[in-house]
Amino acid sequence: MGISVMRSELVKPSEDTPQGPFWLSNLDLGVRSGYSPTIYLFRPNGKGFFSVDVLRTALAKALVPFYPLAGRLGTAPDGRLEIDCNAKGAVFVVAQSDAVLEDLEEGFSPASKAMRDLFVPPYPKEVGPGAPLLLLQVTLLRGGGVVLGTGMHHYALDGRSSFHFIQTWSSIARSGSIGAAIEAPFLDRSSLRARSPPVVLFDHSHEYLGPPTTVNNNNNNNNNNKAPTELAGAILRVSSAQASALRARTGGESLFRSLVSHIWRCACKARELPHDAKSRLYTVVDMRARLAPPLPGAFLGNAGARTSVTAKVGDLVAGPLSFGARRLRVATGKGDDYARSLVDYLETVMTSPGSGSGPGRELPDTDLRVISWMGMASHDADFGWGAPVLVAPAAMSYTWFVYSVGDGTGDVAVAVAMKEEDQLERFKELFFDDKEMAAWPDHACESVGEMKAF
Repeated sequence: MGISVMRSELVKPSEDTPQGPFWLSNLDLGVRSGYSPTIYLFRPNGKGFFSVDVLRTALAKALVPFYPLAGRLGTAPDGRLEIDCNAKGAVFVVAQSDAVLEDLEEGFSPASKAMRDLFVPPYPKEVGPGAPLLLLQVTLLRGGGVVLGTGMHHYALDGRSSFHFIQTWSSIARSGSIGAAIEAPFLDRSSLRARSPPVVLFDHSHEYLGPPTTVNNNNNNNNNNKAPTELAGAILRVSSAQASALRARTGGESLFRSLVSHIWRCACKARELPHDAKSRLYTVVDMRARLAPPLPGAFLGNAGARTSVTAKVGDLVAGPLSFGARRLRVATGKGDDYARSLVDYLETVMTSPGSGSGPGRELPDTDLRVISWMGMASHDADFGWGAPVLVAPAAMSYTWFVYSVGDGTGDVAVAVAMKEEDQLERFKELFFDDKEMAAWPDHACESVGEMKAF
């Protein structure tokens, strides 16, 4: 598919905004350095669909309360990374493509670097000081559909904050102002400062001291480096009826824990792991409501803490589905003491101020990463022409990485990325046909052959 850029500019806040340094916490600097690309697909909806002028005007207004996103990554005198609030603006690109929406819906792969290169603005060559924090591209498709591609610098915000920004931008585009139901971003990060002296009560080394790797953060269209190996990826749809049946199989555990237990089991089987091997599952827990005092839901920044839990493969694949869900509860049940310990731990292990301390890209073949966007406002992105028909990560650079995304209706999309196509096909087969899913209602099940993008 071809694509041509019609317009590329910097959109600045529509009003004067505070200038100067904006402090980044250890939770900000402990995440993966670089951008988190996301794709939104929209079906055409009448005349004037996705007016670029409306979007641009609304973006300038949204950047007033979210003014740090209009700045650049900077460096404090002590070398620690921070945000330079200078109102230079967000990158805003308008493009057109000969692609058709239906083809993207059915053939979308969350692990496709080519998809990111087409529909997300090119990343800057350097993702450190001087890098913009917000990249946006609106691509008009043949037949009237639209792709909104976003690249947000992970140091500036996490998934919940990203969706809050899109929710605010779309609300302004829809009505001309931020709706009363949408909170302004909460910018105070002082409660996330490390203690003096640091007090580390937990072992965080599994989650934050993985082997170093070289990450290619650049797009093909702005560098000549060899692209990383393309991963096999897919989006699997779980209906609300299937989700309810999964919860019943785990005795009423949360949907996230029930779904991840099934994913964990299928991943072990797809890789044909020996029953005496140990598997570690990594996830991220949103600590906003768990801190004492809690952070508001509208907190702008990173409030996630990586956690993990292990289990013997034989127990996961031969035991009841509730076993994995109960093990996951250990990882997701962390509170204020864990978050404070993590902030202090990162203070002690960062090799230089703001250097970050994330795990390596590759995990052992026994392990798995799962990130949840469930419960977030991922689909609350109606710019005035209807909600998106798909929201998904635009590029998943890690192997054995899974996102779960709720759409507000009870359905869930599971985005997966794996190293080998045959492992992915085996995983999909197990995901829908595993014997543990015999309890799924017949009318809710879909065969692998009928499976299509969500």
